[in-house]
Amino acid sequence: MNKKLYPNIRAVCAQVIFNVLEGGQSLNTALTAEHDKIADKDRSLVQEICFGVMRVLPELNFYIHHLMAKVMTGKNSVLHYLLFVGIYQILYTRIPEHAAVGETVNAVNVLKKSSLKGLINGVLREFLRQQASLQQTFSQSSKEQTSRTLHPSWLVNRLKQAYPDKWQAIIAANNQKPPMWLRVNQNHYCVADYQQRLADINIESQVYPSMPSALQIITPVNVNKLPSFEDGAVTVQDLSAQYAAYLLAPQNGEQILDMCAAPGGKTTHILEIAPQAHLLAVDVDANRAKRIEQNLQRLKQHAEVKVGDGLTPEKWCKGRIFDRILLDAPCSATGVIRRHPDIKWLRRDSDIAQLVALQYAILTQIWPYLKIGGTLVYATCSILPDENSAQITRFLNEYRDAQLKGEIKQLLPSEHGGDGFFYAVLQKI
Repeated sequence: MNKKLYPNIRAVCAQVIFNVLEGGQSLNTALTAEHDKIADKDRSLVQEICFGVMRVLPELNFYIHHLMAKVMTGKNSVLHYLLFVGIYQILYTRIPEHAAVGETVNAVNVLKKSSLKGLINGVLREFLRQQASLQQTFSQSSKEQTSRTLHPSWLVNRLKQAYPDKWQAIIAANNQKPPMWLRVNQNHYCVADYQQRLADINIESQVYPSMPSALQIITPVNVNKLPSFEDGAVTVQDLSAQYAAYLLAPQNGEQILDMCAAPGGKTTHILEIAPQAHLLAVDVDANRAKRIEQNLQRLKQHAEVKVGDGLTPEKWCKGRIFDRILLDAPCSATGVIRRHPDIKWLRRDSDIAQLVALQYAILTQIWPYLKIGGTLVYATCSILPDENSAQITRFLNEYRDAQLKGEIKQLLPSEHGGDGFFYAVLQKI
């Protein structure tokens, strides 16, 4: 059988980064599109390079602008991103410098820009010669907010306004690689027993006392290495995301709506807590809705999955009234930047007002489908007040049949904790 030949992975990385920054694709979408071009053994390196470049983009841009009188644009802009790939490897990976440069230069042929091979080689070698002084210059002269924080200025300004005492810690957490959290399926294992199974194969983990299902993997591993993963023993889910199902407090026999449910992490958690609940999981995106079904299948759970728009529930709800609703509203995702660093460069300040309008519209459209006495959990993975506390304040002022149960919960990203999430539990009275 012929062995499949894969192209140069640095070329793949450059194309992925181009598709994100020039084409507006999410990083996950761009990587998925190139999936078949990447050998299994190379997937982790491709992810490391692409996610890493997004994390430190302003730093890489700084170096290239200092090394080149004129950066490459237009038809040659993919080589601009190839230089990101080369410099990132030199700075942030253990790949030997000669290999990082050599493989990056070879990628020029794959990208069909052979005439510029010498230029790419020259820029990378010049970076090696000037590396120490360039890094020092960057650290000393990064007065510009975007370079200093590795975040766009509009977002830094919003964080400063919302969290005058915490914005620097939020940015520091955003610039880290994300921790790996598991949700242990307690229908299969108690957390202590699964932790022991991990220890038996030398995977170190730690519990989080206030979250009964959570385990943090100290050094992230591929899910294929997790014992009984395919049998539904655990799900990879951030610590903060695990609050959603507990705040919803589902009960067996109840009618439950999981709105904006894809990819299904919260759906499956609801069913772990209440396996006999009658759960309808709805998402507007047909491809993402398939992910819900895949997750249900892995955990051997059953729920009704529909493709539907939260703005028009009458089209798919057919008069059903729910005991509980989880609305995981579409948002800026500013709480999960360390997990999706491309958000920093894809999101715009003007997007926030549009998202706020969409969130409120969905909330008000879904509210009539909650029974009197029922519970709705409004959730986002945002840390911006406009999308969170301000939404709930407005809703409570305008809807007299709504009351807040307990206090709102605004979680911020932390180095050893969870991502940034917001929760408000509303009851219809």
